[in-house]
Amino acid sequence: MYCFLCDIALLLAALAALIFILLLIVAHVTAKKMPNLHRLEEEKHFIDSKGKKEPFPSIHDPPTRDLSVVVPSYNEEERLPVMMDEAMEYLEQRQKKQPSFGYEVIVVDDGSKDKTTEVALKYCKKYGSDKVRVLTLKKNRGKGGAVRMGVLVSRGKLILMADADGATKFADIENVEVGLEKLKPWPEKLAISCGSRAHLEKESIAQRSVFRTFLMYGFHFLVWFLCVRRVRDTQCGFKLLTREAAAQTFSALHVDRWAFDVELLYIAQCLSIPVAEVAVNWTEIEGSKLVPFWSWLQMGRDLLFIRMRYLTGAWKIDTSGKLK
Repeated sequence: MYCFLCDIALLLAALAALIFILLLIVAHVTAKKMPNLHRLEEEKHFIDSKGKKEPFPSIHDPPTRDLSVVVPSYNEEERLPVMMDEAMEYLEQRQKKQPSFGYEVIVVDDGSKDKTTEVALKYCKKYGSDKVRVLTLKKNRGKGGAVRMGVLVSRGKLILMADADGATKFADIENVEVGLEKLKPWPEKLAISCGSRAHLEKESIAQRSVFRTFLMYGFHFLVWFLCVRRVRDTQCGFKLLTREAAAQTFSALHVDRWAFDVELLYIAQCLSIPVAEVAVNWTEIEGSKLVPFWSWLQMGRDLLFIRMRYLTGAWKIDTSGKLK
């Protein structure tokens, strides 16, 4: 009986090893070797407040603003105005109190099928294209791809990622700014401050089903085990980066979909970029694009492939990439 159980254990171990090797091969073979930094000609320009086409700058140019806010948007014609009204009111008030403060908001329309671009352009006309710019992607790239395209044409010394749903109060930028300041002195001006909902976890568990809670903990474990050890909430869409940290991490980023945050922080971890995690206010907003089970499943697969592709050398961290 004992020998039989040993044989079963050995068989299962061999099967697990075989599956692992097969997954490594699949992850390596299916990997796109380089980050997708190619743009269509129309994506290299924005429309100014007078209707003229102007070329976007590059993150590799010297900064000309204190802050850039990048807002990835996909079919957000209904939710975007609420977020933009709140953000613009805050930024305008801050500029009145601090006249030297310069900012820009870049709305990235990720191939929307609704009127997201038209809605965003209204803010461009109202505030001017020096403060609000719209980058319209011809094809849907995914949230990670949209954020990357916006970040790489930013002009700010600091760059904030902010979701179009307005789930995080925009004034909480002050919290992540404090988190960034506490990381000083920044090595080579590299630092990232992540908004976090980890402090709300107990409350959210009380409102979730057992199944969704299981999925959440499973995802958190995979993130910790495979990729990122220092950040509890990798998925909060409210992150503040120095220009130098944004240029290095987003130039090397491969993942275009929901798990891009994890790869972003994994790259930061590999490059020894200091990362702070700061509590922010967060509210569940209706209209989420995530389908709970399938989105968690897709992100779990992406996490596994992120680790395997770097492990096998299919992906390398190349911080010299530039938009084409």
